[in-house]
Amino acid sequence: MKFWFKSGAWATKRARRVIGQLAPEDVRRIGVIRHAALGDMVLTRPFLLELRRHFPNATVTLSIVSNYTRGTPEDLVDRVHVVYGSDRKEVPLRAQITRARELGEQDLLFDLAASVRSFWVCALNRARLKIGFPYHVVQRPLFYDAAVHRSDFRFEADVMLDMLNLLGLRTEFPLRYALPGAPLVRARPYVLYFPGASSPEKCWPAERFSELIRRMAQDHPTCDQLVLEGRAPWESAERLLAPLAEVASVERIVRDDLDETIALVKGARLLVSNDTGIRNLGIAAEIPTVGIFFSTSPFLYWPRTSMHENVFNADGSPPSVEAVYASARTILES
Repeated sequence: MKFWFKSGAWATKRARRVIGQLAPEDVRRIGVIRHAALGDMVLTRPFLLELRRHFPNATVTLSIVSNYTRGTPEDLVDRVHVVYGSDRKEVPLRAQITRARELGEQDLLFDLAASVRSFWVCALNRARLKIGFPYHVVQRPLFYDAAVHRSDFRFEADVMLDMLNLLGLRTEFPLRYALPGAPLVRARPYVLYFPGASSPEKCWPAERFSELIRRMAQDHPTCDQLVLEGRAPWESAERLLAPLAEVASVERIVRDDLDETIALVKGARLLVSNDTGIRNLGIAAEIPTVGIFFSTSPFLYWPRTSMHENVFNADGSPPSVEAVYASARTILES
């Protein structure tokens, strides 16, 4: 293998020597660090699928963090290494270091987190090559042998694949996710909405969601309009649904089980959400999606295909009902 870049990436002199001594079929051990919640974890799947395709003889170990284990792609790796996270603050430092070192020596080590904890995992484990995508230039020589540029203006799953392109490996497009599970089948097709978010200020106004769903129900009478309710108090769908009580095709949905949630998402004709986590799940389920953005960078969560659209205003204000409706209708009818 060799490094394929003129600019936009970085590698040490030692890394340039080592890469020439490696062939994909000779790589036996690959470590991947990904400390992320469910919505960001599912975006790791295209990267892991490409690893499997290009390094057929390698044992792949995925390093995750104990407070984020939902959605771990165990079907794509040989081993899962779990470091102590924020839910295990009582664990002594010595035990935390011991656990971090249990990732073990690797031929290739990819850091897909670029967090303080992932930096420690990198530093405490040996590898012939360590590759990452840190935000800050100073972090490159401290933790890695090679790195690609990380930007908030590109879809994160694509940036992960840049690490493989750096090695001269061809990656597929559109991205493949191969998310396990069968889609939910109902008597009528349905559009799925998720109005929740990690905090109240990230939620698109309830009255705008109500108006959007009303218009969608009127213009698409053969589709049900399902509202998936979140777990947090501010994610209750009660206020949103109150004005829609007389609309027969609107239904509140509650799902606590991950497999059931995936089935629900997979079965939708369209997913509309202001939450990047559920939106990413829809992207990984390979269904059409519309993302609503006003507090988070829209470009980092935007696969540039005709199946997905992001609605946002340049000034960061919440987009109008008309703008979201236009995107939803265009995708649904295409």
